[in-house]
Amino acid sequence: MRMRARGLKELRAVLAPVAAGMGVMAAAAALLVPALGGGAGEDGPGRGGAVSPAVTHRAYGPGAGPAAAPCTARNAAESLRPSSDDGAAVSRIKEKGQLVVGVDQNTYRWGYRNPTTGALEGFDIDLARAVAEDILGPHPKVVFKAVGTSRRIPALQQRAVDIVVRTMTINCARKEQVAFSTAYFQAGQQVLAPKASKITAFDDSLRGKRVCTAAGSTGESELSARPHGAKVLTVPNQLDCLVRLQLGEADAVVTDSALAAAQAAQDPAVELKGRPFTDEPYGVAMNKDDTDLVRRVNKVLADYRGDGATDSPWMRAYQKWLRADLPGISGPPSPEYSD
Repeated sequence: MRMRARGLKELRAVLAPVAAGMGVMAAAAALLVPALGGGAGEDGPGRGGAVSPAVTHRAYGPGAGPAAAPCTARNAAESLRPSSDDGAAVSRIKEKGQLVVGVDQNTYRWGYRNPTTGALEGFDIDLARAVAEDILGPHPKVVFKAVGTSRRIPALQQRAVDIVVRTMTINCARKEQVAFSTAYFQAGQQVLAPKASKITAFDDSLRGKRVCTAAGSTGESELSARPHGAKVLTVPNQLDCLVRLQLGEADAVVTDSALAAAQAAQDPAVELKGRPFTDEPYGVAMNKDDTDLVRRVNKVLADYRGDGATDSPWMRAYQKWLRADLPGISGPPSPEYSD
């Protein structure tokens, strides 16, 4: 079931520097309420490049099932098996008649405002709508709240949002604070810098350079552990780093490879340097107590992957939003379960 090595290998093979111009895409209407701590996105991975096996939806009750093993780097992406049962969290959403989703509104291709229509769109937005439709039925009311990178976990803990779909990396430190679905995409941390820069990768070529990353991101964690002699600059949101780079206030950016590719698509003067140097999955995040909602979202993801079929909702979303900047990914990441 584990596809970590294959997924990362394939992703690394296709993440070449990208310099496509930013296009305008057709948008669906979205309701946005005030932002929670900012709006630009960063972070995390999912397991791209692996075809998902068929999934059996077991009828576990809310919170039921065997106790999970202690979280390690090897099993961090494991989640609860899918279930359609309504527990306290799903019932609460149905009673409200709306799903409140923490999202990004500034990350091209993932969650951003269409400059022509003003509507939110992107890969994460499509996935959030799929969750809402499964719980609330056709034409659901979805309330999108723009949540800054460092505000994702507090927003869930304070129940300001029901779920966060915002390129958020699954890891053990975060799983102590919130719950995650299975992975829906795979990326890894990578360096973004001007094409003319002598920076070559996440290595000693960063020595003495000003390297920007988002506060609360996995990029910040990696730079804290291995700064390579760089001066680290932290900002509230990852898009702020691209602006710093463009203004000459930073020499490089460390973010995940999928978002770096999207930023390179916006600015042809920058490119990805070296290879991804971590293996990280993106997951839908929820309040840690909402185990029935975790199982329900995993049921949605099982359907969304469509067993890796080329006409699955996941593949259609990939082809629409990501293929231009991340070509060659053959399918979604395979789910890993703890029970």
